[in-house]
Formats: sequence, structure tokens, C-alpha cells
Amino acid sequence: MNPIAVLLVEDHTIVRQGLRLLIEADGDIKIVGEAKTGREAVRMACDLHPEVIVMDIAMPLLNGLEATRQILKAFPTMKILILSAHSDPEYIEQVVKSGALGYLVKQTSGEVLAQAIRELHKGKTYFISSIAKRIKEDYQKSPDQVGLQKRNDTKLTSREAELLQLIAEGHVNKQIASELGISIKTVEKHRQHLMEKLNIHDIAGLTRFAIASGIIESSVQSTITEE
Repeated sequence: MNPIAVLLVEDHTIVRQGLRLLIEADGDIKIVGEAKTGREAVRMACDLHPEVIVMDIAMPLLNGLEATRQILKAFPTMKILILSAHSDPEYIEQVVKSGALGYLVKQTSGEVLAQAIRELHKGKTYFISSIAKRIKEDYQKSPDQVGLQKRNDTKLTSREAELLQLIAEGHVNKQIASELGISIKTVEKHRQHLMEKLNIHDIAGLTRFAIASGIIESSVQSTITEE
């Protein structure tokens, strides 16, 4: 039987190297590619067609949740396992909405990580018990509670989420245009539309919203430059 082909997505080299050793320890799983950003992950998923993707959340340029959404939009049957340092409710909610089939925290052992990959490969889900309990509780909410929650959610398009992350990370319009492959004028239009949609009209406010939404981590250090 061929080993399970896995794409590993993690921006820290030393962590990525350690994960590779843990994942490949038993020989039935093989890392076929490594990505350092969500944008690299999207491209490599298209090129390599891995059977399972192990995805970090907090990465520069494009976070793991948005990368997951983009990958699953192109390849709905691809199996993605989120591996994060956080188990906060807002992260869990975003993971479930993204379509990922599993969520583990980075304190997890190598044996559990490998088992989660095997379970996803079989078409199953894999969540640690505390997260599984929260997911169950969310599904047991009354229709009125669910409706209220949905009304309070602000839905961003994929491009809006990308733009928000880049703004919150401190990139100026010229840098954003280069990263997204669009004109500066188009960036300005998207930026204005995003601010109007969120009713937030300053970069600091957008950054706070990005952190609260799990798009970037509060630990991300960004240099905000007004143009």
C-alpha cells in the first residue's frame, strides 16, 4: 500500500522539520510538499494533489483558514487537518466553518497527529475531545440562537479576507497590489469597500477586527504605515 501523501503547511522552519520527522516515523505517511504560507499551500495543493493537508492557522500573507477555504472551493473532497497553538472558541468556530475535517493543538503527541491523518484519509473527522464537545454544543443551539449568531456574523469574501489580513499585517497598498496581482487603484477600491462593509474606517480598527475574527493572531507584530 502506498503511503498517505501529505502536504505540510507551517511557517516556522524548525517546527516544520520536527513535524515531518513525527509524521513520517511509521512509514505509512509521506510528506510530499512543504509550504510556508497559506498562498504557497493553495498553489501546492493544486500542483501536488495531496491526500491530506496539515495546515497551521497563523501564517503571513494568507492565513491557514482562508487557505483552507480556497483549497476546498477548488477541491471539495480534499481533506484538511488544522494544527494550531490555540483552542479558543473563536478559532474552533472558524475552523468548522472553513470546512476542515480535523483540529489538533500543537501540544498533541506525534502519535495522535499521525492517527488523525490516517482517520482523515479514511474520510472521517478528528477533533480533540474538548473541541468535539464544543462543536456538539454549537449544533445543539436552538434555531433562535443560531439565527441570532448568523445575523451577527459579518461575511467576508475570499478576496476581502485576504485584503484584511494584508492590511492588518501592515502592508501598504503598493505591497498589497503586488502580492495579489492587481492594480493599486483596485486595492484602494477594495479597501474602501471593506471599510464600508465593516463600518470600520481606520487601520487600527481593521486590525482589531482581524484579530477578533481569527484572521491574524494578536501576537503578530505589524508596522502600520498610513499612505
